Amino acid sequence: MKKIALIAIIVLTAGFSATAQKTKKMKKVLFVVTSNDKLGNTGEKTGFWSEEFAAAYYELLDKGVEITIASPLGGQPPIDPKSADPSSATEDTKRFDADKTLQEKLKNTHKLSTINQKDYDAVFYPGGHGPLWDLVEDKNSIALIESFYTHNKPVAFVCHAPAVLKNVKVKGDYLVKGKKVTGFTNEEEEAVGLTKMVPFLLEDALTQNGAKFSKGPNWAPYSVEDGLLITGQNPASSKLVAGKLLEKLK
Repeated sequence: MKKIALIAIIVLTAGFSATAQKTKKMKKVLFVVTSNDKLGNTGEKTGFWSEEFAAAYYELLDKGVEITIASPLGGQPPIDPKSADPSSATEDTKRFDADKTLQEKLKNTHKLSTINQKDYDAVFYPGGHGPLWDLVEDKNSIALIESFYTHNKPVAFVCHAPAVLKNVKVKGDYLVKGKKVTGFTNEEEEAVGLTKMVPFLLEDALTQNGAKFSKGPNWAPYSVEDGLLITGQNPASSKLVAGKLLEKLK
């Protein structure tokens, strides 16, 4: 009888454990991408940078995170054609290109105006030059970042995406004031020949708003965090940002 009772307890314990695993709440992260496909008045195309999106997306997805994608206009967001060039390919972008499920998901991004931070545990913004012309000034984006931050939820940005913090304020002060941040540097912008074409230089704008801007070598992975705020310098920093975001979600 003791053996039967012991077996029954083991079976019940295993059953409760399995149920607990099934009912464990999956973390939800919102990805916000640009809807802008114009590189100012140059006549050239832009959008979001695929490596920054893909590296973070798969880093989170493979750890069991549920991801929703939103953009100012909804629907298919533009991908910067330079990021789709074979010379820019990584293992993550190759996976991205072959991922039919994700491609379908991208065709149907949610309109940013319909998003509520209550439905998510964190927000992540990939860069590319596109956000400099729409998300920086987008009132829904500004309000959303403020709402995530004031509700004690992580906010993460990589490469040009930290530029969207330019107009974000919390209790009357710029969110970045006194905070450690990084992003696409003036030197890196000069290296790609776009310092005269972008509406502003990210490094200068965040520094002017009181941020403690730091940077690593050009094109090398570099990321910093300051409380709930996580930023990465360039495309190579995307996995670092996603990894720090994962730690915050634990």
